[in-house]
Amino acid sequence: MAHDTKIVSLAGQRPMQRFSLPQALVRLRDASGQSLQRVLATFFDRADDALFELADRASTNLDQTAYFDAMRELRLRRKAMSLSVLQYVSQAFNDIGKFKPRQTEGALGDVDQDSLSLLDHAQLEQQVAVDNLINKLRNRYIEQIRLLAVRVNHVVPSITLADSQMPLSPEVICGGVAEACGDLDIDIRAKLVVLKLFDRLLADSLGDFYQEANRTLVAEGVLPDMKRPPVGPTRAGRGSPTPGPAPNAGRADSSPAGPEGDVLPGDHGGLQPTFSELSALLHPPGQPASAPAASGAGYLDTVTLMARLHGLQAASGHWQPDQVVTLNEQLGPVLTAENGASYNLGQVDNDVINLVAMLFDFILEDRQLHPIMKSLIGRLQIPVLKVALSDKNFFNRGGHPVRKLLNELALSAMGWSEKRAGQRDPLRDKIESVVERVLTDFTDNLELFEDLLAEFRHFMDLDRRRRELVEQRLRDAEEGRARQETAAQAAEGLVQDLLRNRDVPAPVGELLRDAWTRYLQWIVLREGEASERWAEACELTRRLVWSVDPRPVSDTTRSELLRAIPSVVDGVRRAMQEISWDPFATDAAIRDLELAHVDVFQRLVTQPQRAEPAMDEPKAVPVESEAAAPNLAPEPVSAPSEQGVEANAEAEAPDRLESTAAGQAPAVGPEWLAQADGLRVGSWIEMTREDTKVRCKLAAFIKATGKYIFVNRSGAKVAEYLREELAGAMAAGEIGMLDDGLIFDRALESIIDNLRSSRKD
Repeated sequence: MAHDTKIVSLAGQRPMQRFSLPQALVRLRDASGQSLQRVLATFFDRADDALFELADRASTNLDQTAYFDAMRELRLRRKAMSLSVLQYVSQAFNDIGKFKPRQTEGALGDVDQDSLSLLDHAQLEQQVAVDNLINKLRNRYIEQIRLLAVRVNHVVPSITLADSQMPLSPEVICGGVAEACGDLDIDIRAKLVVLKLFDRLLADSLGDFYQEANRTLVAEGVLPDMKRPPVGPTRAGRGSPTPGPAPNAGRADSSPAGPEGDVLPGDHGGLQPTFSELSALLHPPGQPASAPAASGAGYLDTVTLMARLHGLQAASGHWQPDQVVTLNEQLGPVLTAENGASYNLGQVDNDVINLVAMLFDFILEDRQLHPIMKSLIGRLQIPVLKVALSDKNFFNRGGHPVRKLLNELALSAMGWSEKRAGQRDPLRDKIESVVERVLTDFTDNLELFEDLLAEFRHFMDLDRRRRELVEQRLRDAEEGRARQETAAQAAEGLVQDLLRNRDVPAPVGELLRDAWTRYLQWIVLREGEASERWAEACELTRRLVWSVDPRPVSDTTRSELLRAIPSVVDGVRRAMQEISWDPFATDAAIRDLELAHVDVFQRLVTQPQRAEPAMDEPKAVPVESEAAAPNLAPEPVSAPSEQGVEANAEAEAPDRLESTAAGQAPAVGPEWLAQADGLRVGSWIEMTREDTKVRCKLAAFIKATGKYIFVNRSGAKVAEYLREELAGAMAAGEIGMLDDGLIFDRALESIIDNLRSSRKD
């Protein structure tokens, strides 16, 4: 039996080793996949409309058929094409460093004239369209793309990536689009139209896409302080390898910016300057690096020091809930011999201890952290010191897992407050479990911090989703309440303006203030004040008021009433039916309205007709006649026009100014109003209430009412302020802002500023 030819011997073959994608790139891959999916969904919606318009304007039946075929093909293959592009981009992540973007027949610049002659004309046109799109995207978003490329290279310094191999490069995205379009069974003209539509959409939307990708890596701690691409020679074409930049390229020597600076990945010499700079700042200028002193208890090397720190690490777990012990206090017994003399340390070890001590001094003095949370984070001082002693890049790498874990713990604890006795506190329990695992399990395995970071982030993601649901319900309720208030103000204002100085029968006035106001609110909520329906409702309200108190009275008033009253009554009845008002109450209101109309006609018949005086020739009326017939005084009536509203506002202005001057709260300075305006949703504040500190964040700003809604960490509403009230509370010191920046980076910046200031002094 000839089976041997189908058997392949695996003896002696090495198994394939797949590169483990760093966590930062995993999150970038997932986040960019979701963003790209939304971009593609928008494309297919626009493409369908665009192809329909092209087919409608086609000059020949052949062109029209081609466009309709393309529209039908896109509809059928929409899901498959989206999946193809996403898989293509995902493959660029998974095979990073080995993945090469697919090109139809090689780049146009890399083939000779003979090769071009072998290309099919349709393929050549498609290839030219794709290359033009790649060049357009690179030229338009060159800065965002270079920033992203530097950050991606920083995460994988051991891999050399060409520009085209960066997983989200224009070559990768456009290569996925070309591959997805290559399987379309449509005419080349329609296919080029599809590529042109991709050209327009991607050229407009990829700016936000690349900014979001950079923000994702910044959130992972990858070069968070880099604001612009490093200065240096630009890379060659799409296939060229990444050249090594000059040391400290694009970095300002005087900038205390951040631990990352603008150092390019692959420049291993650039990883050290941050620690060297910090170390140099610890010593006066010109002071040589100190050697172990001859006196004292002797020299303590790094290995021995690390061994002694293990015992201190276990002791940190026995602190009281709000106990905080500084690093220097903990190290006192370790660095002191039995005879009371101090051990000598190497210069580097001594500098590391001082830097870590200053970092935690900043963290433990931060007013934004609750004392219990300070105690929990403070227990990590010895483990962090061990990490810094064994890995000097701890100060240089913004993406170091220990730094990211400290940032996550501090950020999550910002709005935390202690629960009542016996009440469950998931966040505190989680932070305690993370700290306990570090204290019990950490020796020299940094993988533990990566696992704990991933686990804690998963916990915080679930917690964030829960809080977002609660906050969204609160926002919806507040916005609904604001719309209701706005509608009520509009309806009540209209009715009050029309009833001012009018003699309206009591039943009709009750109808206007109750049922009719509800109807007007309903119109505003459904259609808005700018709608035609609202204008019609205002006009109907004006005619309703005029029909029971027709002023001014003239010879034509009676005939005008006879024409207007049927439509007014029918309009009122329909309006009550629209809001499902009680039918019996509606019939009673209509009867009262009809009786009011009868009274109006009786007055018109029994009272003598008077010619109304001209506006420019006012007629003198005796005092007794004024008292006898007040309703005959000439007074024009109209809907509440803008001029009328302005006139009323001017008439009431002195009263408002007087009440403001004698108001309870003094005027707020413009700087505080500007600070209130600059408050963004998600910002944390600390407010003082009856000597109690309450921490909350801005969950929503309701534009309709101008209210700022604040919630606690659980998403429950804590307070609401109007703009002037919020600014006044800030000016009075009742509200203070909390810095929600990364605590490790803030601590490092503070250390640099303090050291430089002390050296100047």
